[in-house]
Amino acid sequence: MSLKPTETPIPSYRQRLSYHSGLLGGVGLLTGAALAIAHVETHQAIETAKAEEQRALLAQVIPATLYDNNLLADRLKIALPQGGEREVFIGRKNNQVTAVAYELSEPGYSGAIRLLLGLDQTGKILGTRTLSHTETPGLGDKIEIAKNPWVLSFDGKSLQDPGLPAWGVKKDGGVFDQFTGATITPRAYVKAVKEGLVFFEAHRAQIVSSQAPVPVPVPAVAAPPTPASSQGSR
Repeated sequence: MSLKPTETPIPSYRQRLSYHSGLLGGVGLLTGAALAIAHVETHQAIETAKAEEQRALLAQVIPATLYDNNLLADRLKIALPQGGEREVFIGRKNNQVTAVAYELSEPGYSGAIRLLLGLDQTGKILGTRTLSHTETPGLGDKIEIAKNPWVLSFDGKSLQDPGLPAWGVKKDGGVFDQFTGATITPRAYVKAVKEGLVFFEAHRAQIVSSQAPVPVPVPAVAAPPTPASSQGSR
């Protein structure tokens, strides 16, 4: 004679609609929390990588010996006549403005050329670096420092040296070389750098007199109370 397996009765509360609703809600809550945590961690990683990339780029146009502040935290936004604003990274040493850097953009042969310009407090160029472009490979891409040292020809220049009329490629009567078979690209680049110098001259007083951001105070941690010394019985 065979024995029938014992069936465990289903508790009555599991048959209620409220139980299943609560179960689904709990699973959804846990899933949402997990996704939120993953989003925060991913966002922090992206922001950290972005900050490191910005530091590396700024280091190419502002020598570390010129500042003792945090360039990424010391920024000034200046409105542009055509609309929008330009964010200026400010280098300071002993709380005095010593250098600035900001992004510029100009249409090239096949798209916008974005570049970073670094200047000292007098408006002399410390360095320029191309951030992005879509110029013709082998011709217009000579604006990349990794492929050609052409961008180094701007180092030490200013509006006064070589003078405003000479800020152009040689084909246009300026002092900067153009590329063989690609004049539009260097012409746009020179124009962008020139515009960056004019911008600094127009806002020099505002930039140089800007105040460093006030550091965010770190809340002091209260020291634990000193326990009163216990007196023994006499």
